[in-house]
Amino acid sequence: MSTHLGDLLDHARRQRFVGRRRELADFDDAVGGRSPRRVLFVHGQGGIGKTTLLLELRARARAAGRVVVQVDGRDVDPSPAGVQTAVRLALGPQCGDSPVAQLPAGAVLLVDGYEQLTAVDGWLRDAFVPGLSTDNVVVLAGRDAPAAPWRTDPGWRHLMAVHRLDPFDPAESSELLAHAGVEPPVRPHLFGLGRGHPLTMALLADLAATGQVPGALAEAPDLISALLESFLRDAPSEAHLTGLATCAIAWVTTEDLLRRLVGAEAPEVWQWLARRPFVTAGPHGLSIHDLARDVLDAEFERRSPERYRAYRRVIKDHALAGLRAASGLDRQPHAQQLHLLQRNSPLTGVISAIRAQGSAAVVPARPDEHDQVCSIVEKFEGPVSARLARAWIGEQPENLSVVRAGDGVAGFIHHLICPGGSALEERDPVVRAVLDHVAREGPIRPGERIDISRFFGGAREHQRDLYAVLAGNVSSIILWLTRPLAWSFIVAVDVGYWAQFFDYLAFVPVTEADVGGLRHVVYGIDWRRFPPDAWFDLMRDRGHSGDTGPPPAEMVRPPALDQVHFATAVRAALQTLHRPDRLAANPLMGSALAATATGPDVARLRATIEDAVDRLGEEPKGEQLRAVLHRTYVRAAPTQEAAAEVLDLPLSTYRRHLARALEHLTDLLWTVEIGEVGPPGAPQHTR
Repeated sequence: MSTHLGDLLDHARRQRFVGRRRELADFDDAVGGRSPRRVLFVHGQGGIGKTTLLLELRARARAAGRVVVQVDGRDVDPSPAGVQTAVRLALGPQCGDSPVAQLPAGAVLLVDGYEQLTAVDGWLRDAFVPGLSTDNVVVLAGRDAPAAPWRTDPGWRHLMAVHRLDPFDPAESSELLAHAGVEPPVRPHLFGLGRGHPLTMALLADLAATGQVPGALAEAPDLISALLESFLRDAPSEAHLTGLATCAIAWVTTEDLLRRLVGAEAPEVWQWLARRPFVTAGPHGLSIHDLARDVLDAEFERRSPERYRAYRRVIKDHALAGLRAASGLDRQPHAQQLHLLQRNSPLTGVISAIRAQGSAAVVPARPDEHDQVCSIVEKFEGPVSARLARAWIGEQPENLSVVRAGDGVAGFIHHLICPGGSALEERDPVVRAVLDHVAREGPIRPGERIDISRFFGGAREHQRDLYAVLAGNVSSIILWLTRPLAWSFIVAVDVGYWAQFFDYLAFVPVTEADVGGLRHVVYGIDWRRFPPDAWFDLMRDRGHSGDTGPPPAEMVRPPALDQVHFATAVRAALQTLHRPDRLAANPLMGSALAATATGPDVARLRATIEDAVDRLGEEPKGEQLRAVLHRTYVRAAPTQEAAAEVLDLPLSTYRRHLARALEHLTDLLWTVEIGEVGPPGAPQHTR
């Protein structure tokens, strides 16, 4: 019978203890003498259950007849004398008057908060622990993994076991929530919020017991505050907190990205972040545990929404610049970065499910995978669509992207770039309907192309497949943000599933066609009227506002100018280059030449034109053309006669040069308008 309240408390804890079977088995074997292990090192992020595990180990050791000595590193002076004192105090009268702490034979030493004893880690490893009896067992529990000598020394590798505590799996989480009295229907939702993190789910269970079941962690500020005490406790400075915020917002955090946010402190902050137990260093940078990301992201946005939005803009701009400067598979990390910035969208649940299964890359398809893709199309859309898919992939194989899982294709998407003069553009009812729509609603201009996501799907659930969503989203981000496109279209056969996503993406239904008896609905957007950068900002805002539908009317540009009207507008703009009031009325204000992140700007239009004049001088034999335009419009002489005189040219020669210069300038500005060349200061597209 229990004689102390503490005994009842231990009994209640043991009744509700969940998981950690491998750690318990290692400890039991060490205490029972069935293994050579004498030191167990347990590490993991705050709230992951280290202290709870130590309490269970204490109960097991006592049940085995062992003396248990407990020390908390947070209460110990990190010096040899401080550790000796803490052990003597924990032993009590058993220690006697000896100034040196001596563990009784067979005793078990449990040290919590070991990260606080880093200063004496070497002494503990080389002097204190080796001086213990051979039947003593030591458990060290902290946030950080053991230092290298613990892992590389041949002796310690034989005598020590290292355990990283991970979040609970679904079964363990359900058991924990059941012990807390959570009803079965609510448990999957709380597991999804808590991601298997024991402290989070325990706090969520407390909320559920009061009848409050939050839809998201952001709806439970008290819970977030409790977790943040664990995550933020050791941040040395404001720069380190900014680093944590960066990790929370970004898919991966690089030192280059940190430099844009914390300046010269970036290397120090990087190293500090890399040592956090909830941060993992990968080939592309640092990534944070999903739970820590959710908690920190919600808290930073709640504490300082303006600063939070500023961080997001910096991260977005950094990823965009990296995406546009990279090529091939090097674009993947940047696309994933941009993808994660949309994690508050309707796609959030899908993306979380994909990440829970492990990372998956979206890569160009190999020739031997074409048949697999066409087989998936035939299975879900029929033989007519499969024949069209095979023909299109044969003509544009470079635009087929896949996600691989196991031995085969798990998901795919095939983008068509049109028009290209292919006979398939007439044979394929869907593509023909798309091109007819473009001709009616927004004809493409010389040099422009459109993108059609013609076929996409997955091996298991076709267009509802997680890997179909992943392939479509990542490949589309790369294509839309790196290639100059007039229109983009997505073709869906599972409209019931996809309509909500397209509504969020501001893609509107534009046409439909029947292929082999199956209805295909086409959703589209005119990038000339709503450019990709503005679209991406809208997606960020919609992630918080929940708005859907077409782009807001006030953000949409006027219909695109055709080439003839564009040339006329360029000449008119040159005449009023130094008259902002008149330049503001020029039709070019609705073009890419005047576009900025906050809308059309007269100063940007003038800068784009003047920059194009300077670029002419960089072309072969272009200096004379630049000089003529410069003296006529940029630093204009009073009359053409005066300009000719300054340039030391006969008037007739001057006018011939001017006509040729205007033609070349208009061509150059046209490449800016259709996206082949960026405006001043913008990264150039890579085809």
